[in-house]
Amino acid sequence: MYGRKLGMGVSKNILFKGLCIVLCIGSATGSYAENRIDTQRSDAPALSAYGEYAIGVRKLEVVNPKQIDILALDATKAKPNPLPTYDRSLTLEVWYPAEQGSTGNTVLNAFIRDGKQQVELHGKAVRDAAPLETKKAFPLVLVSHGYPGNRFLLSHLAENIASKGYVVVSIDHTDSTYRTQAAFASTLVNRSVDQLFVLSQIETMAKDEGSFLYQLADASNTGIIGYSMGGYGAVINAGAGITEQAVNSKLSAPFGTLARHQTGIRDKVDSRVKTIIGFAPWGMNYRMFNLDSVAIPMMLVAGSQDDVSGYKNGVRAIWEGAKNVDRTLLTYDNANHNAGAVMPAPEESFVFDEALGFDVSSHYIDAVWDNARMNNIAQHFVTAWLGKYLKNDSGMQAYLDLVPVSNDGVWAMGEDGTPKAEHTYWEGFPHRTAKGLRLEQLAAAQ
Repeated sequence: MYGRKLGMGVSKNILFKGLCIVLCIGSATGSYAENRIDTQRSDAPALSAYGEYAIGVRKLEVVNPKQIDILALDATKAKPNPLPTYDRSLTLEVWYPAEQGSTGNTVLNAFIRDGKQQVELHGKAVRDAAPLETKKAFPLVLVSHGYPGNRFLLSHLAENIASKGYVVVSIDHTDSTYRTQAAFASTLVNRSVDQLFVLSQIETMAKDEGSFLYQLADASNTGIIGYSMGGYGAVINAGAGITEQAVNSKLSAPFGTLARHQTGIRDKVDSRVKTIIGFAPWGMNYRMFNLDSVAIPMMLVAGSQDDVSGYKNGVRAIWEGAKNVDRTLLTYDNANHNAGAVMPAPEESFVFDEALGFDVSSHYIDAVWDNARMNNIAQHFVTAWLGKYLKNDSGMQAYLDLVPVSNDGVWAMGEDGTPKAEHTYWEGFPHRTAKGLRLEQLAAAQ
């Protein structure tokens, strides 16, 4: 039921070893890894470019009190009454529009997949920069990583979005990070709860004159971006219910604790959440979801060869099954589970880890697609989607109304640079760059 962890089953690779040797030599001679998260390739589509705002970034800590302690439950013993609880701590990284001309530290210190090594990620956001004074609060976007992952795994996207006028909050989900990874049942039960709790915490801070988020974030206008298990949580918060089969499975969370997410038991969709974007959302390939109750528009992103969340029976099945809402599916042909979401592999990750049993870099990379290329495409379409649904920007629709298969687009531009009648090339993509992609749309009731 639980699927594979990212990177499991990957064997030793001579190429990775060779890269490791090169990197180790580089370290010995005093050079260091830059690990850029802000790369904009020359073939990047138009909307991937950074926006008009300077960016700040800050770390926050929040605690959700009296949550069910899933790790303290033993399914081989009698059900405790009451169920044990604990105070669930969550670390947040917040990217936000900052004062123009902000200068300072632009390094993110992040642990990588082995859970042992901390590396430097380099971007544009300035640590603890003064927030921009604004008369109108910015839409809020929550970012939720996979299992395992951490709040920096989608940092390329978080930073990019913030530069376009959003407050972006990325969550370290307890029991799901590289350093806290524990029983998968905790992730099943807590992921969607974490997302809405953080939403409420940010809403409170935005009303607190003592918070740097005061009047900066508009929590009533929120989008959720989730990758893998983060996507699982986002799909639930879009209205999907967990099936009875999943609740009662022997592989599920013990004592029916997953029932809180069943349709008809949990509350309706939170009115503050206007849309979700799910990168490779996990669950449908294990018959987790009842999609009849999905109630807000969604964009899903997947690789056609996803062997973790599944494609035809997984992400695509969610897209086809959520019939009561408008939804879009972006597919990277021949990509696997990491399509679009995951930042480029830190240079220090190109090493085989004996404890994990695989090359650490395999957690990040794709066999076919370059990470920076995938990231730029994701930044482009996420910008269009959030612009449409959180900013009501009608101009974004042109970047979504495309011929479904990118390879079928026809480039036909006149000498004056204006498109001819037969021009159907994907909007915003430079000539000869819209390749290997599909963007399919279904309207509500389809």
